[in-house]
Amino acid sequence: MFVLENISFLKQARKNIIGLVICTILFFSGFFIHGNVGLYLNISGFLIVVGGTLGATFLSYNIKRIEILFKVLKTSYGKATRNPNDIVKILVDLSVKRRIKGLLALQDDEDGTAVIFLRQAIGLLVDGCSKEQIKDSLSAEMYFFRMRRDETRRVLQTMADVAPSFGLVGSVVGLIGMLAGQGDSSVIMVTVPVALTSTLYGIILANFIFLPFASNIRERTIQELFLQRVITEGVLAISEDLHPRLLERKLKSFLTPSARQGHFVSYDRIKEMFDLEEAQENV
Repeated sequence: MFVLENISFLKQARKNIIGLVICTILFFSGFFIHGNVGLYLNISGFLIVVGGTLGATFLSYNIKRIEILFKVLKTSYGKATRNPNDIVKILVDLSVKRRIKGLLALQDDEDGTAVIFLRQAIGLLVDGCSKEQIKDSLSAEMYFFRMRRDETRRVLQTMADVAPSFGLVGSVVGLIGMLAGQGDSSVIMVTVPVALTSTLYGIILANFIFLPFASNIRERTIQELFLQRVITEGVLAISEDLHPRLLERKLKSFLTPSARQGHFVSYDRIKEMFDLEEAQENV
């Protein structure tokens, strides 16, 4: 199942990459259409914008937060989120397993599941925590997860805010140089590109790099919080010993109609899972 999810993720990522390449070509074709690409390249302006933006970021945030940002971006673009339908399937299986083998049998799933939040939720269930305790613990986990992600995303937001400002700084530097070289055309030809390209670089970095990265982290956070919400509701229902069929209906209400694939509670499937002839009588 995980392999299939990775294949689906790679297919979706490929579509995103193709779209990004096409849009990038269209964007930069506006620079190349007049032929003189060198007009838009200026090392001085680029260094002013990049150096100023990074310097302001390092002054604003701890280096540990910046390291976390790179890790989050790597995960966001390199690892697929679990399919919500698969999470529902796992929770329904847990509900069936509890009815057939008892609560302590879920401990094996706690050790084996690849979803960290689900592992924690099953651990609370196996430890015999009450519904209120499970809800409070998982709600706190979701709250602080979102808070950490928002703090990480704020780094990119800060970079997007300051990059255009340092573009203006580069423009001022270029204008000062131009005024200082009045009457000397060679000085003016060197400083004018700095003044113009610095603003260009600041705007491009803010709107083509930093803000899209921040939006991606926000989108990824929303997806993961949705999965955590589904897991929380499922585990709370299992703690109340809700019938697996009712649990399936409840959790599928979180999904869009197109994502509600098949029925998870059936005698043939339970028999296959546990190899029990009497499973039909217990469910």
